[in-house]
This record gives sequence, structure tokens and C-alpha cells, in this order.
Amino acid sequence: MSGRARLALRAAVATLMAACALLPLVSSATWIVQVALMLAVQSGVGTVARRIPLARPLTVAAQALVALMLLTLLFARTQAFAGLVPGPEALRHLAELLRQGADDVARYAIPAPLTDGIRLMLVGGVLLIGLIVDTLAVTFRSAAPAGLPLLALYSVAAGLSEGGADWLWFLVAATGYLMLLLAEGRDRISQWGRVFAGAPRPGAREAGATAPGRTGRRIGALTLGIALAVPLALPAMQGGLLGATGTGVGARGGNGGTISAVNPLVSLRDSLNADEDRTVMSLRTDTPDLSDLYVRIVSLDDFDGTTWKPSQRHIVGVPDPFPAPTGLDGDVKRRQITTNIATADWYDQNWLPMPYPPSGVRIKGSWRYEPVGMTLVGDHGQNTRGLTYQVKSLQVRPTAEQLATAPDPSPSLKREYTKVPKSLPADVARTARRITEGASNHYEQAVKLQDWFAVDGGFQYDTQVDTGSGPQAVSRFLKDKQGFCVHFSFAMAAMARTLDIPARVAVGFAPGSPQGDGTVAVSLKDAHAWPELYFEGVGWTRFEPTPTRGTVPSYSRPETPDTSLQDPAVPSQDASTAPSAAPSAHQSCPPELRRLQECGGPSAQAVLPSDGDGPKWYAVLGWALGGLVIVALPLSPLLLRRRMRSVRLGAHGRGEADAAPHVLGVWQELTDTAWDFGIPPDESRTPRQAAARIVRLGRLDPAAAASVHRLADAVEQVLYAPRPRPVAGLAEDVRQVTGALRDTASRGTRLRAALVPRSTARLVWSASARWTALRSRLAAARPTLRGPSGQRG
Repeated sequence: MSGRARLALRAAVATLMAACALLPLVSSATWIVQVALMLAVQSGVGTVARRIPLARPLTVAAQALVALMLLTLLFARTQAFAGLVPGPEALRHLAELLRQGADDVARYAIPAPLTDGIRLMLVGGVLLIGLIVDTLAVTFRSAAPAGLPLLALYSVAAGLSEGGADWLWFLVAATGYLMLLLAEGRDRISQWGRVFAGAPRPGAREAGATAPGRTGRRIGALTLGIALAVPLALPAMQGGLLGATGTGVGARGGNGGTISAVNPLVSLRDSLNADEDRTVMSLRTDTPDLSDLYVRIVSLDDFDGTTWKPSQRHIVGVPDPFPAPTGLDGDVKRRQITTNIATADWYDQNWLPMPYPPSGVRIKGSWRYEPVGMTLVGDHGQNTRGLTYQVKSLQVRPTAEQLATAPDPSPSLKREYTKVPKSLPADVARTARRITEGASNHYEQAVKLQDWFAVDGGFQYDTQVDTGSGPQAVSRFLKDKQGFCVHFSFAMAAMARTLDIPARVAVGFAPGSPQGDGTVAVSLKDAHAWPELYFEGVGWTRFEPTPTRGTVPSYSRPETPDTSLQDPAVPSQDASTAPSAAPSAHQSCPPELRRLQECGGPSAQAVLPSDGDGPKWYAVLGWALGGLVIVALPLSPLLLRRRMRSVRLGAHGRGEADAAPHVLGVWQELTDTAWDFGIPPDESRTPRQAAARIVRLGRLDPAAAASVHRLADAVEQVLYAPRPRPVAGLAEDVRQVTGALRDTASRGTRLRAALVPRSTARLVWSASARWTALRSRLAAARPTLRGPSGQRG
């Protein structure tokens, strides 16, 4: 292995060792294996490019292109051409994954789950650092500055980790950097020949380059020891970006801070599909109406067109009692209830489950209060495992008239909670307007949306449906009409926002199952999500669009009594994931019975207009052209060289005036072909001397040698004869010499001559000469634009 190859290997190993500091940040270490393989490929491409040799910028470009193709193969295979070549769709998918990864980083506690977004950030970031290290240490032969990107990689990990074994990862990263410096030093020394190290001691092996190696190792060990020991003697540094200054969850003392916690939707689908329906919590309450006893965890109010997530909010100390809910005035009927909750000892959740809206809580432990969502979040690792606590909350019972006559909310609230990103497909708003046609106020629009999802629209509840991603997820759900509570709540809240109704999504548990001892058992399969819409004077109001799940709020049902309704104390039914063959409910059936599919008679199926989600023809054409450019770029030297050869050896005139251009072109092709096979041109030699040099260095057989000399004779006649005569068969002579050079060359030389021919440099020289000539002509033309006095005329 050459010195450059060994240095490239050490650069890749140093990057991988520094990347080990990221291992504690995620719950799975499989990504480090993928990084190791990709670093090996990236380093190998750089080694091959330097052996050709390619120019330094081209070497870096080749490594970057290969890294992008590897990331495409791993993360965007289905969106890429042939699963490998990244097109616009693949690049958009990678960008979307990076955005999701950034959200996940801000959302999860350490160690975070290895989501696709986080994995792309880890793998792509380490590959980028590896490319920078390889470029500095190997391509530009300067290993010392390569420590800066390695330090940046370690610093990111150290800044995010909780500090348990930071010294170990620093030791690993520093060892990798010192190994890189040592390898680079040995490579430099080896270029100067043998190193003098003094006379060998008796019995010792011959001294050589081992002396600098021993010295480097000793210096490295001493440096590492100082780096590890000095921090122990310095005062500990407290605080930081997430320290006690009140800028992050976990700040002790003071009432300030912000919150960015785990997205509770991550495990919701897994809970609904759990093989064993385990009890999450047990409730004992003094309300006689259990149908409205939803246990709320958190609200999701940040909608980016792809998903809903909690906003980053300011948190304070837990108040006693809680402030009144936003928007609720004194005319709305309400009742305060008390609920005692005991959570399972395995249920680990940062957010505290509570009925909404809470008015007070009695709980032990370290908790903080988020005023906008009226939620509690654990501080300093506090969670819900094995807790017993008491919550006082309000059961708000507005009437349909109060909701229908609600005034407009404040401009700031409406602006924040009706924001819809531009990426949301237009058919979502169009469908919302069609479904709510004829409604005279926001309340009637909300009821129409709820009934369309739960009863009239032909939707089916299915927990096996993928949650989906990307801007088309909501639109796709409206067309497929299959999903579970996440789909229904997300879609209704998004459609409500397009109608200027403030909306958000709540996550928690639907009403559980009453037990014989008077308690209510809430299980995994009661996990639920539902939309909350804002009405001034009432506040945030629950709606239930998910079929066969939860209970329809009383204020959204017809006010005519119906004795056939199910007892509200009966727990919610678990829905079957099998598609229902029954026709949709008839319009004259009460909504509650229609939700339970106990009404007969057909009803009209609402059909969404289909605009087609497929890409437009011009987009396909653009992707195809982009892919063609990406594929053709590495082959451009080969294609240009073949074009040049075809022009030089192609048809020509037979007159005496055509003899000189043809002979000189053929001779240029011969010298360029020899250059491609490792025989650089020597312009100082005569044609006869150049021919002898090509024959000698190319180890040509007699027939090929005769062809070379015949070409040289033709060139001398063109250069020195008074009237040059055409010579036949010169193109065939060049082809014969080319075949002979190929036969005597090694496999690597033949491959390099075909794919990366050196003679294509003449195109760069020609372009540079033309640019220089153009600038000279422009400079020469400037004086003619001036008058005799030197002023512009």
C-alpha cells in the first residue's frame, strides 16, 4: 500500500473514531456500521482519483458525488433513478428527511430513537466531516488543520451528551487524530529517503524511521494525559445553553424556561397495535358521565403541512390553582370534577396525563407548567412511572347556540392557529369548502366536517395504515379514506384551519373501561388523538371525527332525544381493522347510531375531485435531463475524447490543400493517444525523434513502429516540402498504433486511458487560449471608443 493510500485509510479511521462520540446520543448503534462502510468507499474513490491522477478539485468532486449517491441508495432509493442516481425527487426526499431529523433532534431526549431523519443527519454529517478530513490531510497534504473538523464533530457530541463518559470519547477521538498526524509525518519523511537516527545500540535492530515514530507516540501519549488530567484540576463549569439560566427543560430554580419535548405520536400507533392490551392508568372520579372523561397529554399546534407537533413554549413553575382556560367566559355551563389517577410502573411519559381543562393538580416530584396548552412536563428526568396524583378539572358543557353565535377570536390567536403552509395541497381546502357548503357559521362547519369523517364520508378505521409523510399525506388520506385517529384528527384540524377556524390536535386517551370497584381502567388501545377547535367564549372545544372511537360531544349532536343511544358509561369499542362491507349510514339516522354502524339504508358516498398527484410532464422531463447530466458527467472525458478522435481521423478532402490539415490532425491524434497511455508529448523534439520515443517507451512491435515512422515522414513532408502531397492510409496507421499501445499497457493504464484520458486537457488549454484572445481583442477595441481628447465620444 502506498503512503497516500495509508494516509487516506488513517483519515477515514480518525473520522470514524471521532464519530464514536455520537454513539450515546441515539438508542441504536447500527448507523456506525453504515458510516464505516461509506467512509471506506469514499476514501477508496479518493485514492483511485489521486492515482489516476485527477486534479484536486475533481478528486473532491468525485468523492462528494459518490457520497451523495451512497446516501441516495440508503435513504432515497425508491425516489432515485435506478435506485442510485439522485434526481430532484430524491433530493427533495433527502431535504425532507433532514427537516424531520432537525425536528426529532429538538423533540427527543437522549438517547433518542434512531429515526430516518436522525440517521440521515448522523450518516451524512460524518461523511461530510470525513470528506473534509480526507481533503485536508490527503489531497492537500496538510493533516494538522484536519483536527478542526474532527474537533467540531466531537464538540457536537459533547455538547448534546449528558457527560457521563465524555473523557472516553475524547480519548478515542484524540487518538485517531494523533494516528493521522503520525501517518502524515511518516509519509513526508519517507519522501526524503532514509532517516538518520544515530548509531544503533548493541543488540538493537537497525535504526531508521522508527525514531520519529517513537518520539511521536511519546509526545501523543503525554498530550493526551495532559488533556485528560487538566480539566480535573479546574473548577467545574455549570450552566451552559441548557443550564440554570432558564433556557431549557431541566433548569433548577426560577420559573422561566422553554420546552421542546418528545412527540407523543411516536408510540401512538404502536400502542393501538399492541398484541397485549396493558393497563396504562387507573382513574377514580366523581363525575357520573364517563363518556367525556378524555385524559389529555399534550396539544400539537405547530402544523408544517406534513405533521403536527408541539410548539416550543415558555414554561413556568406549577401554579396553585391553575388560571382560567383561555376564552372561557361565565355564561357557559361547567362543573368541577376531581379525578385520582394512578399510573402503571412501566408507563414512562414526560407529559402528565390530565383531564382538560385542568384547574389544579396535587402531585409529588419535579414538574413544570406550560400555560398555553395547560400541560405539565417533567423536569430533570421526572416521568409518569408509578405515580399517584389528583387532578381537579372542569367539564365544560356549551350549547350549540353558544358555539354558533361565538364572536371572532383575537387577531393574534386567529393568526397563530389558522396558519396553513403553502405546501398543503389545494384539494384539502377545496374539499373542506365543498363539505361545509351551506354552513352559516364556524360551528356548523365544524359539525359538518366531524360528521363527514365519522359518518357520511365512507371512511374506515384501520390502525395498520401507514401514517404517511410529506405534503401529500393529508390529501392522500382524503382519497384513500382509511386510517386511524392520527389521520382523522390531523385532516380535520388542517381542513378547519383552511376555513379560518383556529384548530390544533390533542393527544391522550379516550374514555376507558369502568371496573367493578368503581375505577376506570385506561389501556394502551385507548390511546387516541382528536382535534380541538377554538370558539371565543367557550375556549378550546373537542370534536370527534374518528369512526367507532371515543364519543361524540353532546354539543355537536342533534338536540332531539334518542332513547336508542348507547349508555355513555359503556367504554369505547375497539375497532376492527378489517374493511367493513356494510353500506354507509343513511342520512336520517341519528349520528351516534351512524357512528356505530347500526343504521340501515344506503347513503351517497362523497367523492373527492381527482386532480392527479402524479408529476407533470415537464417535471418528468426535467428530472430525466438532470439524471442524464449526472450520469454523463463522469463519462464526459471519454465522450469528448472519442469525438476528438472521430473528427481527426474522419473524412477529408483529397486535394493538395487538404493534405496539411489532415496529416497534422492525424499526428496530433497519435501523440495524444500516446499521452493517454502514459507517454507525455515532448514539443521540443522533431517528428522523427518523437516517433522513435513513442516506439521505445510504448514497446511497439515492428508493424506498429513502421506505422509511427510513416506518420512522422508524412509530417516532415507537410512541414518542409514546397507542395505537400496527400498520403493515404494514415488514419489506419493511427488505429494500428493505438491497438499496439493498448496491448502493451497494463489493465489500469487501459482503464485510465479510456475513462480519464489525459489528452482532454487540450480542451481546457484551447478554451483558455480563446478566452485570452477574446480579452485581448476587447482590450484592443477600447481606445477606438475614445475621442481625440481622451473623453468618450
